[in-house]
Amino acid sequence: MPITHKSKQGNSNRRYTYDWPMAALTVDGIIFGFDPADSKSPLKVLLIHRGEEPFKGLWAIPGGHVDIENSETLEDAVKREVLEEAGVKFEYLEQLYTFADPHRDPRGRVVSVSYFVLVVKDNYGINEKGGDDADMAAWMSVSKVTRMNLAFDHNKIIGMAVKRLQSKVRYAPIGFNLLPPTFSLVQLQDLYEAILQRKLDKRNFRRRILSMGILSEVGKSKKGRPVNLYRFDKKAYERSLEFGFNFEV
Repeated sequence: MPITHKSKQGNSNRRYTYDWPMAALTVDGIIFGFDPADSKSPLKVLLIHRGEEPFKGLWAIPGGHVDIENSETLEDAVKREVLEEAGVKFEYLEQLYTFADPHRDPRGRVVSVSYFVLVVKDNYGINEKGGDDADMAAWMSVSKVTRMNLAFDHNKIIGMAVKRLQSKVRYAPIGFNLLPPTFSLVQLQDLYEAILQRKLDKRNFRRRILSMGILSEVGKSKKGRPVNLYRFDKKAYERSLEFGFNFEV
């Protein structure tokens, strides 16, 4: 069946007709958060519970269709969908992968561009009642999610996102996007151990991270036993890059 498309270029109302089928375009947002209070599974991912078919009753990654009629960008689309379905706003994101298996959606040919998002979990209160086609939203531990049966091909998408996070955190300081502005070295090491899913030698980790010169000491904690607090010095990191700095944990 011919597909029509209305062009908005130059204020034209002309409609173009295509003689071949066209795929739907969607976006998905894999939102990671870190919960230091959960000593067993601190790395979290935000999911929504589908309230509509297909896959009604299953958990899924927040996402949906791009508003093509209003020239919505992919980045704006994923921000809008996550806000509508889970009540979360964010700034940091990067494109993960394009998923285009012909049978990934039972409604027809749907191509989804997925985005990888890191947030400070405690700064983002979610809308637990959900919204749009979601009837619930929740943070879940990555270790639990990887054992669940998710909607669509979302098990595959999350699996790829976790591997990307594990890979990139080794050579770029993206992990600081998961921490509050000030943090202890214990929290920082807990974060890396949660992402890499293995224990790190405390002495070697601290020596390596402090030798980079990208952390600024900001004082001591006021609760419990006083410990040194630090912040990530982005300007120092950017200056170091000019001299061939290698961030590797």
